[in-house]
Amino acid sequence: MQKKKRKPIRFKKNCIFCKKKLDIDYKNIELLSRFMSSKRKIVSRRFSGNCAKHQRILAREIKRARYMSLIPYTTG
Repeated sequence: MQKKKRKPIRFKKNCIFCKKKLDIDYKNIELLSRFMSSKRKIVSRRFSGNCAKHQRILAREIKRARYMSLIPYTTG
């Protein structure tokens, strides 16, 4: 019996922060909420398409906004 090969993931998204030279700030709730799931979890780099540098900054700013009560921790 032959093993089935997995199809490789063929999408390559580019980091919008690198492309458009956007600044990531905890006060920009609209931008931060784009990178959160419907249950308010931070979306992984694989799905968001961010580079590693900007994903780290994004996660830090989302956590800052949560601490300042600008974004809820969960939906409820």
